[in-house]
Amino acid sequence: MAETKSGAAVTGPRCAALAGPYQSGKTSLLEALMFASGSSHKKGTVKDGSTIGDSSPEARDRGMTVELISAAGSYLDQDWHFIDCPGSIEFFQDAMAGMAVADVVVLVCEPDIDKAVLLSPYLKYLEERDIPHMIFINKIDHARTGVRDLLRALQGYSSKKLLLRHIPIRDEEAITGYIDVTAERAYRYNSQAESERTDIPDALQEREDEARQELLETLADFDDALLEQLLEEVDVSTAEIYDQLTKDLQEDLIVPVFFGAAESENGVRRLLKALRHEAPPVETTYERLASLDALPDAEQVAQIFKTYYVPHVGKISLARVWRGGLKDHDKLGDFSAGNMSKAQGLTFAKTGAAVAGDVIAIGRQDALSTGQVIASSGAQADPLWPAPMPPVYSQAIHTPKREDEVKLSSGLARLADEDPSLTYGQDPDTLEMLLHGRGEAHLRLAIERLETRYHVGIEHQMPKVPYKETIRKGMEQHARHKKQSGGHGEFGDVTVEVKPQPRGQGFEFIDQITGGVVPRQYIPAVEAGVRDYMTEGPLGFQVVDVSVRLFDGKHHPVDSSEMAFRRAGILAMKEALPHCSPVLLEPIASVTIAIPSDFTSRAQGVVTKRRGQILGFDTRPGWLGWDELKAQMPQSELNDLIFELRSLSLGVADFTWTFDHLAELSGRLSDEVIETRRSEAA
Repeated sequence: MAETKSGAAVTGPRCAALAGPYQSGKTSLLEALMFASGSSHKKGTVKDGSTIGDSSPEARDRGMTVELISAAGSYLDQDWHFIDCPGSIEFFQDAMAGMAVADVVVLVCEPDIDKAVLLSPYLKYLEERDIPHMIFINKIDHARTGVRDLLRALQGYSSKKLLLRHIPIRDEEAITGYIDVTAERAYRYNSQAESERTDIPDALQEREDEARQELLETLADFDDALLEQLLEEVDVSTAEIYDQLTKDLQEDLIVPVFFGAAESENGVRRLLKALRHEAPPVETTYERLASLDALPDAEQVAQIFKTYYVPHVGKISLARVWRGGLKDHDKLGDFSAGNMSKAQGLTFAKTGAAVAGDVIAIGRQDALSTGQVIASSGAQADPLWPAPMPPVYSQAIHTPKREDEVKLSSGLARLADEDPSLTYGQDPDTLEMLLHGRGEAHLRLAIERLETRYHVGIEHQMPKVPYKETIRKGMEQHARHKKQSGGHGEFGDVTVEVKPQPRGQGFEFIDQITGGVVPRQYIPAVEAGVRDYMTEGPLGFQVVDVSVRLFDGKHHPVDSSEMAFRRAGILAMKEALPHCSPVLLEPIASVTIAIPSDFTSRAQGVVTKRRGQILGFDTRPGWLGWDELKAQMPQSELNDLIFELRSLSLGVADFTWTFDHLAELSGRLSDEVIETRRSEAA
């Protein structure tokens, strides 16, 4: 392990993920980190679409990161890989992947108490996996509230102790600098330059002493020797404090909190220094994951954490090298590390080798998949890898050109390979091709990529609801199919009893023929005819929960056939069901809504307004400040439910649902559904 001129140890490349909610400024922070470290000569801006994090045309068009992006840099002889994670909750799958392979995560947030809840999904994910993380309060120059008040709000969503490392220096209302509590030094901000050392203002000396004591008492909770020093009122050296901060961060015991303003580079260099001195090296991260059986004990270990399909290049697998170096064309089990390159956004530069800690891109390995671990001992799955997030929004899609169907299928497969939270498949009831995802922006991006990358014309609309129909009363029905057109004719004669079944019992066919009035070989044909008709009943929907008893009939020794009796079965149902009081059935779903507690009552109002029945609510297991609301709701009310839930919860609410049962739908709503179906069929 080499040392810098300052004497600090230098490890192999480390990886920091920048994560946090939309508009918190992660992409701007990445630009500032790269520029302040000297890794880039020009700082891009989100506004003009020149940032590394907005490399794709879709990101530039939207002014937001839509997939994780990696960039390499160096600061004081320490190599870094920074992963810019998308901030929209709709792209949280990518954010989880980026955080999973990082040595440390920097959570970026705005200085707004009301938006503190937006960090809770990130904090929960990191705490579950014991990933070291720190918080950077961005846009501090626009703060409208006290830092301590914001810290209290954030603490409400973290089970780990948040540790304020700076206290602000104010000039009237504006924050113009900070006091480093650990080093007991004050700095004044210089826009687009390194902060200037200054004296601690007399008015803040007492506050600084108080903050330092709070910091020491928090650290003493995790170290008996330090606690003893405090009790005996022995001075603790700055070096000892830094050592303890480093140890506690790497063990995920504390969450250091810094602040600054990325656009003006305020606080950015201090953040870089904290990362350099305190973030764990790749060896420590590997050991933590290996102890959890997420990574194997092998000489060479790497993990795929992002898949791209780049036009004119093909499939590229972004990987973190956990252990051992890789050379071009090294074999890892069945896979080759050939066509390696270093990624800077979506620009890839060829490289012949990588060391432990590096992020590399591996080309032309179609069998590799996101989350997969490849090693000299063979490939394996990572049991800790984040599972695909459940869909909350769907669109029915199709291509108007029949010749584009193969391209559509290929394009969908590639998009799902890039983003596991994007799924697709044909609905077995409506036969529509459905594209499922995490929200409107998520699916709009997928459809846009189908059109621009794969040149497939796409038409899309809200999915049809799989309504069914049944009957309320029974009757007996005689039906005869007879046709004579020269030669053998067609003759089938049946009498059936049609009755409703209890809800959920499905279809039942009872054979009670005696005396051979319907020959045994024709009875399956009668059942087939009955089933044929039930695919679309008198109201236009699939018929369910019906019992049909065949108890009489006639046949002709020459003209009877399977087809004749099949048509007789269809005719019997066609004549009977309109007189059996047909009724529309709508699917009812069991719904679980996850929402911050402050918004639970409003979510209950949404459920009631959408004809839902609230079954109860309780605290969300393992989540601070969140509730789970359970309800039963019509499936027709779920299509745009996520829009309303996110609108009332600052964008963080979520829900899952499963089919529960069918329920009768009558009155105006039923009439509207039936009329729409008839209009579509006309």
